[in-house]
Amino acid sequence: MSALAEATARPDGGNGSGWAAVELKSRPRAAAIEAPQDRTAALRAARESHKLEKRLLRMTGQAIADYSMIEGGDRVMVCVSGGKDSHSLLKLLMTLRGRAPVRFELVAVNLDQKQPGFPAEVLPAYLSGIGVPFRIETQDTYSVVRRLIPEGSTACSLCSRLRRGVLYRVARELGATKIALGHHRDDILATFFLNLFYGGRMKAMSPKLVSDDGRHVVIRPLAYVREVDLARFAQQCGFPIIPCDLCGSQENLQRKQMREMLDEWERRHPGRVQTIFNALGRVVPSHLMDSALFDFRGLRPDGVPDPAGDIAFD
Repeated sequence: MSALAEATARPDGGNGSGWAAVELKSRPRAAAIEAPQDRTAALRAARESHKLEKRLLRMTGQAIADYSMIEGGDRVMVCVSGGKDSHSLLKLLMTLRGRAPVRFELVAVNLDQKQPGFPAEVLPAYLSGIGVPFRIETQDTYSVVRRLIPEGSTACSLCSRLRRGVLYRVARELGATKIALGHHRDDILATFFLNLFYGGRMKAMSPKLVSDDGRHVVIRPLAYVREVDLARFAQQCGFPIIPCDLCGSQENLQRKQMREMLDEWERRHPGRVQTIFNALGRVVPSHLMDSALFDFRGLRPDGVPDPAGDIAFD
C-alpha cells in the first residue's frame, strides 16, 4: 500500500497524530439547547455529520491512492465553479493535505464567464476566508456561447470546451502539475450509459487521464463518492453555492434521463448502482468483442487450463 493510501486508511495518518486532531476540529458542535430531547437530537445530528465527513475523506483518499492522483511536490489546481461538488472537493483536499505523508500545494481557480447577474464577489470572499491561494480568471465565454448556440439548444458542450481551453492555459501559467475536477461516482456512471446508449461505445470518465492537449494530468478525486453524500456535505458545511445560470440552469436532457434511470434502479434494487460502478474497474477484454483489446484472430488452444477462461456451455 502506498504512503498516501496508509494515511487515508489509518486514523492517525501513520504517525500517531494529525488525523484525529483535524477530525476534532471539523466536528460540528451541538447547540446549547435547554430541552433534553433537543440536545439529544443536536448531538445525534453532529455525530452523523462527523461520520459523513470521515466517510468522504476515506473514499477520496482511497481514490487518490488507488490511481496515484497526487504525489509529493505536486501543485494541484482545483477547479471551483461554485457548485456543491467543487466546493466539497476543495474542502476535502484541504483536510487531506494536512494528513498526507507527502507534501503538495493547492490553488483554487474559478472561471468568471461573465454570466449576467453572476455574483463575482462571493467566491473571492469565501476563498480568502478559508485561507487557500486562489485565482479568479475572467473570460467572456457567455457571449460566445449565446452567439453560436441557437435559442433553446443545449449549450453545455460548447461551454465546456471553451472553459476547458481557458483552464488549461491557467494551469500552465500557474505551474500546476495536476488539474482536479469535482466529478463524482454518479457523473461517471451517467457518462458511461450516455456513451453506451447514444454513442455505441463502452466509455466513461476516467479517474485520472492526460488532457486532450497532451500537457496536463487531470484527476477526479471524488470518483468513489455518491452525489447524494456530496449534497448532504455541502448543506452541512454551508458552502456559498452559485448555480449555473448560463442557460437558465438548463440541463442536458439525456444526462438527466440517465440520472433518473440510475435513481430508479437504486430505489428498486438497492446496491445495483454500486455494483455497476464496480464493474467499470473489472473489465474482462477476452469476454467482450473489441479486437483492439484482445487478439481474437490469433487465439489458439495451448493445452494449459485457464481458471479465468470461458465455460463454453455455461
